[in-house]
Amino acid sequence: MNPEVRSFYHQDTFTWSHVAVDAASRRAAIIDPVLDFDPVTGQVQTHSAQRLLEYITTTGLGVDWILETHIHADHLTAAAWLKGRLEASGSKPRIGIGRGMLSVQRTFKQKLNLGDEFAADGREFDVFFDDGAEITIGHLVGRAMTTPGHTADSLSYLFGDAAFIGDTLFAPRSGSARCDFPGGDAHVLFDSIQRLYALPDATRVFLAHDYPPPGDSPLAQTSIGAQKADNIHVRSGTRADEFVAMRRNRDATLGLPRLFWPSLQMNIRAGRLPPAEGDGQHFLRLPLSAPDFTS
Repeated sequence: MNPEVRSFYHQDTFTWSHVAVDAASRRAAIIDPVLDFDPVTGQVQTHSAQRLLEYITTTGLGVDWILETHIHADHLTAAAWLKGRLEASGSKPRIGIGRGMLSVQRTFKQKLNLGDEFAADGREFDVFFDDGAEITIGHLVGRAMTTPGHTADSLSYLFGDAAFIGDTLFAPRSGSARCDFPGGDAHVLFDSIQRLYALPDATRVFLAHDYPPPGDSPLAQTSIGAQKADNIHVRSGTRADEFVAMRRNRDATLGLPRLFWPSLQMNIRAGRLPPAEGDGQHFLRLPLSAPDFTS
């Protein structure tokens, strides 16, 4: 069986969120939901997540899963907010992510100097998926496929003819994901892409991002066949050494995403705010680099 898929674009972060539906049972999974965040004012809002919730409500869907393809570094996840709202309406969704996210939590606990209040043991999530783990949406049975390289915890979800691949690949015109974040590795990403390319060419590929040129609409979906034929970074005949050299040269020119530090602090908590401090205010940390500053 193949899922019905409805996709929602978040223009501010160029992110796609998807709702995969088992038409027979009207059960669903939400994949990579987004919060709205203004880094200037520190305001966190839920307009984009509410669009997902409204779609779920108006179409009479029950939600079994909120699935993350990885700990994102360019947008804040709405997983925890959606789980709370759905539980209040009677659903019991679980937040799922790849088991590799435990290493991501540990890495950024250290980099952000987080205290004992953050255990880095994954308790913010409900289920950790290993490679090949079975995932059920109503009567629809899918599986997890580990696809690391962009990050150590990157995971794809396969349901019928649909693959939700996170940041492993972008649209063919945009290529592939960067590999210079902690835990990233271009050799590993190449191998993960080959695993995806072993899927049938007709497999629908649902993207986590698209960065369209001016005048073009963002693409939510492509196919394995289209990626193998036209991806500007890695076609079916591309050699590993060619890809790795391209990826390393390109990554050396890239700055951090605009929401890197806010995203990671929220996303390692499944979208929950950091603990409030004495006056009830929540704060995000920003590591400083000031080599020429003398105190």
